[in-house]
Amino acid sequence: MEWLNYHHLLYFWLVAREGTIARASAELRLAQPTISGQIRQLEGALGEKLFVRKGRNLVLTDTGRLVYGYADEIFSLGRELMDAVRGLAHGRPLRLLVGVADVLPKPVARLLLEPALHLGQPVRLVCREDRPVEDFLAELAVFKLDVVLADAPAGPGIAVKAFSHLLGECGTTFFASKQLAAARHKGFPRSLDGAPLLLPGEGSGLRRNLDQWISSQDVRPTVVGEFDDPALMNVFGEDGIGIFAAPTILEAELHRRHQVEVVGRVESLRQRFYAISVERRLKHPAVIAIRESARRELFR
Repeated sequence: MEWLNYHHLLYFWLVAREGTIARASAELRLAQPTISGQIRQLEGALGEKLFVRKGRNLVLTDTGRLVYGYADEIFSLGRELMDAVRGLAHGRPLRLLVGVADVLPKPVARLLLEPALHLGQPVRLVCREDRPVEDFLAELAVFKLDVVLADAPAGPGIAVKAFSHLLGECGTTFFASKQLAAARHKGFPRSLDGAPLLLPGEGSGLRRNLDQWISSQDVRPTVVGEFDDPALMNVFGEDGIGIFAAPTILEAELHRRHQVEVVGRVESLRQRFYAISVERRLKHPAVIAIRESARRELFR
């Protein structure tokens, strides 16, 4: 029976997680040649290369990504075992690692993720935020994330093989403070001509669609602000600085949280939301729950 040397696996896992042998060496307080030698022994035992060198960087091979995923789970189990022995854990929670793209409105992310917390078993939700989708895809490829939530599918030019699963779509609603909404509601969308407008940042899918739609309506609103963070844009809208657009599914949420009113709705201005994974067919129970709930309830 072949046995796996878990010390070798630990050294490999730390190098993959830290990105360089130097950083792993500092954490382990071991010499770099020692760690390099241990990884070579692991590669010899497995009969496969785990890293390839690109310039000064080490990049995981396909086998390396597979091994990293198993190693991450193994050492996570080890930590849970220690907690259980110490009486700190009574059941093993299902872990869900999610990347939330910086352009995705936080209320949408919350609505999408909520079903994962009602599976009938404990779930430990770990969210990584405020980065572009492209940054998250590298972590997805080495199994540091289970899924990425975004407002657009993964682009064709990315190096990572990823699959975009459509969760649903909805129209777009324009919101404003009560006073501004009352002044601009009548005659929408012509009423946007000359109106103060808050726009999402240029990196979002909504911004591109808004620019095209506004041009097609032959109106010229006065852009008074652009925001990479949709939450900050909502706050400015609440204060009456300008009209802003958001997914129609957030109407009740935004009215409750920010006391804003509807100026108008545009069903043709569609917003789509995706779960991006390295799996063609979703397997993680919590991700499946997110997809099914979105299609059955949120975007019905």
